[in-house]
Amino acid sequence: MKNNKGAGKTGAIILGVSFVWFTTHFGGGFASGAQIYSYFVRYGAWCLLMPVLAMLYNTVFFAYSLRFARKHEVYDYRSYNNAFYGKFAPIFSNLFEVLYICVMCVAPAVAFATGGATLSELTGLPYLFCTFLIGVFIFIVAIFGTDLVRRVASVLSVCIIAGLLIVYIPNIISGFSGIRDAVSSMTAAELPLGDALYSAFLYGTFQLSNIAVFVQHAKSFERPKDAVKSMGVGFVVNSLMMLMVVLGLMTVYTDPGAADQSVPTLFMVQNGVGASFMTPLISILIILGAVSTAVNMVAAMVKRVCGEPGTDEKEKNEDKKRFNVSRKEIIAAIVCCIVDFGIAQFGLLTLIQKAYSAIAYLAIPVILIPYIVHMIVTRFDTKTTEY
Repeated sequence: MKNNKGAGKTGAIILGVSFVWFTTHFGGGFASGAQIYSYFVRYGAWCLLMPVLAMLYNTVFFAYSLRFARKHEVYDYRSYNNAFYGKFAPIFSNLFEVLYICVMCVAPAVAFATGGATLSELTGLPYLFCTFLIGVFIFIVAIFGTDLVRRVASVLSVCIIAGLLIVYIPNIISGFSGIRDAVSSMTAAELPLGDALYSAFLYGTFQLSNIAVFVQHAKSFERPKDAVKSMGVGFVVNSLMMLMVVLGLMTVYTDPGAADQSVPTLFMVQNGVGASFMTPLISILIILGAVSTAVNMVAAMVKRVCGEPGTDEKEKNEDKKRFNVSRKEIIAAIVCCIVDFGIAQFGLLTLIQKAYSAIAYLAIPVILIPYIVHMIVTRFDTKTTEY
């Protein structure tokens, strides 16, 4: 009985960390369909294979990093980087900091843009005004409601996943003829495999920056090899959800207006089944997903700028239910929101296609190449060496 309980606990941890990957991967850009369309669907029929290859690529690197973190017991990303990069840490740990700050600026901006674009599509109001409204809301929640967002994060993630299933599955079934037409159109276009592979490579590479978020969760594994099992489960979950979004977007692929949509999922719903019910449903879920992502990242940047409160201050904050916000925190949050609002004005598609690709290029020398070298030199961390 004890062994069964232990196995059950281990299985729950493995599954739980795999869903951390999915909920980190899943954000406003994913929910809106803009990421999937930009990096996969627009490259033709290869979109049915490339998401799986991109997630397989991520699985290898995430499993390696989590296994390393658990084996060497380094669970914050700075300590992890110092241990991983070894004697090269003074260079690469600091380069990673630069990469991480770029991610923390761009990802919330994408959330601003996703919420603004969705609200603009729904109401007809100008995109600038809609991103401003989203920004004000994010600022207020980031200052006063971060703890609430964290408490409901798991429930919110489940609701968003359930909402996506409710929206996509009926549209895929009813639009199966549209998927066939899309495949025919994509095949006739004969889009190069090389372009599709490179786009999938960029997608997987900018996702590598999530290692900074993941390493803290390695502490929950009983053994280092559990990391490999967990990321294996994550590979299946992420691949299936991405393929579901690909198939859904393929139902409207041949529509002349599909390629120019900032929120492809909303366009699919408006042209699919149950539009009167599903349009407000998916819009609310997209906005909630974008806001929750942005709130967590703005709050993280505020903590980074202002630092952790001391013991006395923590006790005071607990006594006052955390509504005692310092002037420094308010100013830091305002600055973060203004910067993100400004970046969001480049537009959702531009941010996803250009800014995410720029992060991928930064990640190549900071993460991709050093990790490959580390894998070779240490024989996948089985050989003791001063890397």
